[in-house]
Amino acid sequence: MAAIQMVSQASVERNLAQAGQLLEQAAAQGAELAVLPEYFCLMGLQDADKLRVQEQFGSGPIQDFLSQSALKLGLWIVGGTLPLATAEAARARNSSLVFDPDGQCVARYDKIHLFKFDSGQERYDESCVLEPGAQAVTFDLPSSDGNSYRIGMSICYDLRFPELYRNLKADILLVPSAFTFTTGQAHWEILLRARAVENLAYVLAAAQGGVHDNNRRTWGHSMIVEPWGQILAEQAQGSGVVMADAMKETLRSARTRLPALSHAVLRS
Repeated sequence: MAAIQMVSQASVERNLAQAGQLLEQAAAQGAELAVLPEYFCLMGLQDADKLRVQEQFGSGPIQDFLSQSALKLGLWIVGGTLPLATAEAARARNSSLVFDPDGQCVARYDKIHLFKFDSGQERYDESCVLEPGAQAVTFDLPSSDGNSYRIGMSICYDLRFPELYRNLKADILLVPSAFTFTTGQAHWEILLRARAVENLAYVLAAAQGGVHDNNRRTWGHSMIVEPWGQILAEQAQGSGVVMADAMKETLRSARTRLPALSHAVLRS
């Protein structure tokens, strides 16, 4: 597994070039699954810049890049997020797309929980330009180790809503993100490790990590956490590739020793 950390800027072309280099690095290191961060394609100067580069689902230069990269590198690629058009011109979906090694889009998840934060100094409200999704999404990934892994999708602010992850019933939980420095410093690691422990699952968190053209500072600390809550690999800031192996036996062992998933009394 590879979590790709980036410091995306206000140029789609430059961001795709950077993403391509990092995906090549992940493939060269033996990754089968690579996850890009939220907004990997654009961290605009203002929120409305997302609307300028939004694509119709199924076509567009960002989706073409993801498809072609997956095919060329023989990778499962999760395209962090990109803005996809809705029926309302002034709002887009913040969507994570999965491409298999044949370059086919096999899953789409639209971010359900939209971030809002106001500290008096920092203010964010994604609902101004984004429309929330409504469906939880998983997909199955057959691995070269002979096992199939159920992959659960989420995006950034979703991390604060544990009921989503329990409903996914996944082996590997994906969290492409662009956490602010403020909220990331306070909560990022503890939330990721909690989601891993609660679900006895791997957590693969690919983040934005640095200072962007809009002067926003993101927390970074892309990491991979194993089902017992231990951090297997991490990168604090700057662009790079965070790698670790997922193993079915580790999942079986954790879930056998502590069968908490079968003990849940309150179910949705």
